[in-house]
Amino acid sequence: MKKENIKTKKYNKVEKETIINIINILDNYYPDAKCSLDYIVPIQLVVSLILAAQCTDERVNKITPILFKKYPTVYDLANAQISDIEKIIKPCGFYKNKAVSISETAKTIVNNFNGIVPNTMKELCTLKGIGRKSANIILQECFNNTVGIAVDTHVTRISRKIGLSNSNTPEKIEKDLTSIIDRKYWNKINHIFVYHGRAICIARQPKCNICPIKDICKKNQ
Repeated sequence: MKKENIKTKKYNKVEKETIINIINILDNYYPDAKCSLDYIVPIQLVVSLILAAQCTDERVNKITPILFKKYPTVYDLANAQISDIEKIIKPCGFYKNKAVSISETAKTIVNNFNGIVPNTMKELCTLKGIGRKSANIILQECFNNTVGIAVDTHVTRISRKIGLSNSNTPEKIEKDLTSIIDRKYWNKINHIFVYHGRAICIARQPKCNICPIKDICKKNQ
């Protein structure tokens, strides 16, 4: 989940009646859209999200099986030497900071939550390396509880480009999106926008000629 600079250009806001149309078009275009991080149990998704900062999900998915084979439980991670974690996750970049986050998060889960990944936004945000975006993903994927919309670089770029938000921070963009999008669609937004951002609405070279919502997008430019 690599970062992109958020431009300050202001876009015209799309009409509310158009929003459902956008969601339906993208949902039909990407019927298999889902979380692209591989995991079996919640702690694995937590660790994967920490590693995904400034790194592609594809690379994370290559590293986590190695990490989880050596440290299969949160207790194993909590007892692991940070230097040993560093050696395994080095290809993910910023490995020293991420190793500390993984270690401290595992210890917090063991010490404060009886070894069980917490299932509330407030508690998840006490874990080092886990912010609101990651907490939204964990709640939705692991606990079937959608309380907001995970705003990453793809959601940020596309939301602004098609006129869903003119805000410049993930928190404000999430607030904009949840205020105009029916709650029943919240669990779709991150997945379909991420797929669209990777396949067509690429930051530097968007494939506008084949975009399924190009007509809507063009009206907003």
